[in-house]
Amino acid sequence: MAPRAKMSSGLGKSIIRKRFEGKRRPTEHDTELHTTDLDDGPAWTKLQSITQQGDLEEFLHTAELAGTEFTAERMNVKIISADESTANQFLLTADEEAKLLLRHKEKRARLRVPRRPAWDHTTTAAQLHRDEREGFMAWRRDLAMLQEEEGLILTPFERNLEVWRQLWRVIERSHLIVQIVDARNPLLFRCDDVVAYVAEIDPRKRCLLLINKADMLTDRQREAWAAHFDAEGIKYLFFSAKESNERLEAERESEEAERLARDMRMHTLDDNEVDEMQRAAEEEAKQEEERLAQAAVASTAAGQADDFEARVQAVDLDDATLRTRVLTPAELVWVLMRECPQLADEHSHNKLMIGLIGYPNVGKSSTINALVGAKKVNVGAMPGKTKHFQTIHLTSDVLLCDCPGLVFPTFATTQADMVCNGVLPIDQLREFTGPSALLAARIPKVVLEAIYGIEIRTRPIEEGGSGMPTAEELLCAYAAARGLFKGGEGNPDEARAARVLLKDYVNGKLLYCHPPPTWTGDDLFNAEHYDLAALARSTRHLIADGEDYAVRHAASDRLNVRRAIATNGSSRIDALDRRFFTTGAALLAAQRSAKGQEVRQGAGFAQTRAPTAASRVNDRGEPIAADAVKSARLAGLAKTADKHHKKKKPGKQRSGQGIYEEF
Repeated sequence: MAPRAKMSSGLGKSIIRKRFEGKRRPTEHDTELHTTDLDDGPAWTKLQSITQQGDLEEFLHTAELAGTEFTAERMNVKIISADESTANQFLLTADEEAKLLLRHKEKRARLRVPRRPAWDHTTTAAQLHRDEREGFMAWRRDLAMLQEEEGLILTPFERNLEVWRQLWRVIERSHLIVQIVDARNPLLFRCDDVVAYVAEIDPRKRCLLLINKADMLTDRQREAWAAHFDAEGIKYLFFSAKESNERLEAERESEEAERLARDMRMHTLDDNEVDEMQRAAEEEAKQEEERLAQAAVASTAAGQADDFEARVQAVDLDDATLRTRVLTPAELVWVLMRECPQLADEHSHNKLMIGLIGYPNVGKSSTINALVGAKKVNVGAMPGKTKHFQTIHLTSDVLLCDCPGLVFPTFATTQADMVCNGVLPIDQLREFTGPSALLAARIPKVVLEAIYGIEIRTRPIEEGGSGMPTAEELLCAYAAARGLFKGGEGNPDEARAARVLLKDYVNGKLLYCHPPPTWTGDDLFNAEHYDLAALARSTRHLIADGEDYAVRHAASDRLNVRRAIATNGSSRIDALDRRFFTTGAALLAAQRSAKGQEVRQGAGFAQTRAPTAASRVNDRGEPIAADAVKSARLAGLAKTADKHHKKKKPGKQRSGQGIYEEF
């Protein structure tokens, strides 16, 4: 009888599995109380940010929110061709952009954030979720009508309802809402409707605008933005998380170096002690020392936290100083505590709750790290009730409520503008000529050449050029200078060059700051960033040429070399030849002075062998007589003369000849 299979599967087990499908397996610690498994652990995927969707994905997501079922039917296919009436479909002219910005200003009131439906203690969870989905679908529908009817372009905004729920909870719990924006374009990353939504929830709550990356702005630019925000009645602060983190990192490195030096002085190793009792005593002493060190670190950390709170309390700045000042972490915490209203509720625990919201790429995480790292202690995160945003104890009186990065709906002129502002990912970019042309129009040609050390050859104005480089001219020049070529073609790889340049633009290496709406003359607003004297001090590609400056690039270096060779090339070649033959003559003289002794390899000597057809030399460079050469050759032949070839010898083969001759 054949053996039975170890994994037997039959009809009975299939019925049992089908009956208990989707139910939890009981464990030994089960109770009689009803429990529910919540999908809110590390593998929970509902909180994934969704900013861009295709037509099919958006349709399926809308159907899922509506809770409808449908069947797909094959319909007639209609091909829509692109409109090729415009000369440049990626950029707008100055007049078209001005008209579009005016329409943006008129329709800005329709850019709203989704509201959470009203609820009380009698509202069930299912009813609240249904109301939230219906309100969210109505909000999505209104934005879609704004795009289709008005023909306006919106930036990719958050399309996941679960992410907006985090914003609702942060606003409900916080007393002060801080919007963090990028200093290079504050109005793009600021959402006006958040202020109105906060006032609808509780008029006593306040809003504040934190302008991060303020180190990229000059004093004159900060003054211009301060005047604009004062005229609009917006509370604002300037801050630089990058400078604060760099300062904290330098302090940590210096403290670590001092600690290591102190430990090296205190601890010495003695290799002569091998006795077991002494080793046990040393181990016990080491453990005691570690315990004392941990206690000292804990006390030092508490002291440093108290020191940070003392520095916060010691800050005293007036409004005139705060107007354009780039604040330190202690000064920022002091201002936040001053602006935060005193509201007591069941969530705050008699502490000031400060909510931080903003785009994912404006430096929100860096700002939190700068504020928390200023205490120089390990700060533990207290998870909130939703387990998706965290509250961080900043001081004994201040609690930060961190909201996940959120992308608000905003108007945009073109897709190229969204790429340059860091809204769209550069690595997934397919069309690069529009953003590259926008970059070339904003950054002066001499600045691009000075930063990268390249030569951008543009079309002269007499031949129809505009005086500024085009996207193709800029990308080809950079790709040729960096050796970026397409495989098998030898043409410049413009796509790779565009990704590098656009990332430098987003990261701030190529700096361009947008002026306030009331500013006239964009070129004058960034004039200090493009000062040639300052660029000459920061880069080696820009050199002073009298009162003017010249760009030093690879093409100019090759031209200077060719000119030098044409001017005095013969003298340099003669000097090189003279040096070579002088060294050879010295070597020959040293070999001759050895007089039969072996010349060894050493400093100033080089053992060379140059056999010719006329004579042979030995290892010492002495000629060998012809008889000796001949005898050596004969000896070599004699050595190989008795070579035996061990091959299989053929055996006897009968050919049949003479066998049938007698017949």
